[in-house]
Amino acid sequence: MPAALALVLAGVAGACLGLWLALRARARVAQARRAWAQEIEGIRSAAAREGQALRVQAEVTAREEALVLRAETEEVIRVQQVQLAEQEARLAGRNVLLREEERALDELRGDLAAREIPLAEAERASRGLGAEVAALRSRQRSELERVARISAAKARQTLVEAEIEEARAAAERLVRAASEGASAAEVARAAKRVMGISAGRMGNRFTAERPQSLILLPEGRGDRPLVTAEDLKRVEGVAGVALAFTDAGDAIRVEGLDGVGREVARRCVARLLRRPGLKAEAFAKLASEVSAEVERDIADFGQRGFAMLKLERPHPEIVKLVGRLNFRTSYSQNQWEHAVEAGFLCGMMAAELGLDVKLARRAALLHDIGKALSHELDGSHAVIGADYARRLGECEVVANAIGAHHTDEPFGSSYAHLVAAADAMSGGRPGARRQTEDNHMAKLAEIERLARSFRGVGEAFAVQGGREVRVYVEEEHVSDEGAAKLAAEVAEALSREMTFPGQIKVTVIREFKAVEMAS
Repeated sequence: MPAALALVLAGVAGACLGLWLALRARARVAQARRAWAQEIEGIRSAAAREGQALRVQAEVTAREEALVLRAETEEVIRVQQVQLAEQEARLAGRNVLLREEERALDELRGDLAAREIPLAEAERASRGLGAEVAALRSRQRSELERVARISAAKARQTLVEAEIEEARAAAERLVRAASEGASAAEVARAAKRVMGISAGRMGNRFTAERPQSLILLPEGRGDRPLVTAEDLKRVEGVAGVALAFTDAGDAIRVEGLDGVGREVARRCVARLLRRPGLKAEAFAKLASEVSAEVERDIADFGQRGFAMLKLERPHPEIVKLVGRLNFRTSYSQNQWEHAVEAGFLCGMMAAELGLDVKLARRAALLHDIGKALSHELDGSHAVIGADYARRLGECEVVANAIGAHHTDEPFGSSYAHLVAAADAMSGGRPGARRQTEDNHMAKLAEIERLARSFRGVGEAFAVQGGREVRVYVEEEHVSDEGAAKLAAEVAEALSREMTFPGQIKVTVIREFKAVEMAS
């Protein structure tokens, strides 16, 4: 019993303690809430006071800025008002000037209107006088045409033609005086002297080459030919020229203008004759050996040309071009020998004139290197050679001399003139080039035909083997001054339309004849 009561009392005590603790905790929470509410209210009051202060400060600042802006705006308005007043004053002054100018213009209009009446009358009178003058001129012209028995247009044309003819005659006299003056004659004599000295000292052989077109075949060994058609096809593929047996079968005909190819073909055939029946592999080796041998000969001839003239060797490609000239002919003249000979002649003329001998020899040796190039390059051999020389490092004096020796380029130095002279001397000396009789007669006929094609020419004759053409003109159609002009025109036509070594002298002869009959 007492134990149960104790347990009950203990439970009651625990419940009372728990209730007290709960009430105490609730009281603490309520106290904390009141403290928080007071703190929040304090913060709210402080924020309200601070916001009020900021609002007041902002209003004060805005008022101050508005006052400053208003003052600035009033100042700008005041300045603009002053400027507007000044512009109004200037505009008023301009209006005054405009009214004055309008009054002056009105006065001028009145004066002009007053003057127009007599001016119109004067114009009418002038037109009347002009008509009278025109009528008088017409009657005067008609009277002059009647008296002179020629129309005004024809007379005007006659006067124009007379003036033109007189001007032409004066020009021809000046040209003739310039070309035949003492200075020109002295220069010509000095040039002939230098060329004569150089040509007289030149001791080269005067022989012409004839390109070999046939390769003779020895007698075969039994029924087996030494060279077959198949062999010729192989040689053609290597040399680039055409080969064919003659009708008799005792020789091989070489057809082609490539001198190097002809030489390769000749050497290949010579080797085949010594070693008939070669297989394809053996022939390929033989062709390679022949090509290498020809290339060595080309290089040797190029080096020999520079060594003979005592010149420094240029680019290897130029040396090869000079060597290839040995297998090229022009009018049967070997072009390598022609180049070396021209180099010696040009050097001797340069020495006589006090110029650089080696530079002159170099330009003359290289002047025909364009001929060693194939036909695949279009253009004159002089222009092609000059372009190659420039690209391979030769100086401009040498390149210009190469390009100008046939007047494809303007002469840029004295060396260009010397190279042209040396080229003509080497090609034009007796025996240098071979021409058949038919070609020679055709050349003479062409010279005479060109000379006869000009107006006023009665007859023309080529003399001295084509070195001179004598032109006889009709006296009534060509004057003395016109004869000089005709000589220049014929010479220009010959230079333009014909190719010839050296020079052709043009002589125009005008003969005056007076004939009367006695009875």
